[in-house]
Amino acid sequence: MSDCIFCKIANKTIPSKLVYEDDQIVAFDDLRPQAPVHSLVIPKRHVVSVQELGEQDHALLARLLLACTKIVKLKGLAENGYRLVTNTGRDGGQSVFHLHFHVLGGRHMAWPPG
Repeated sequence: MSDCIFCKIANKTIPSKLVYEDDQIVAFDDLRPQAPVHSLVIPKRHVVSVQELGEQDHALLARLLLACTKIVKLKGLAENGYRLVTNTGRDGGQSVFHLHFHVLGGRHMAWPPG
């Protein structure tokens, strides 16, 4: 999608601080972190949200979650814990309409989140 900021990051037309990349996934640090560690994990393929995923997307979803666990290890969050979040739709807090997982950690995460 030509106007999607995350597609531009995945295609490297917009610079970012990449923390992980493979042939289907890109992860980078959030520009407006909400925790000491705040990385975003996205598919290179444009997918609006988890709501758009279908039966054919099992492998992509598994790769996204496994990439999240790699980021957790890289960022040193495995021992004390972390939060994985994906927002879906406007009421769910989604502001960029390209599927992404937030990897948040480095501090205590309160519940409920708000």
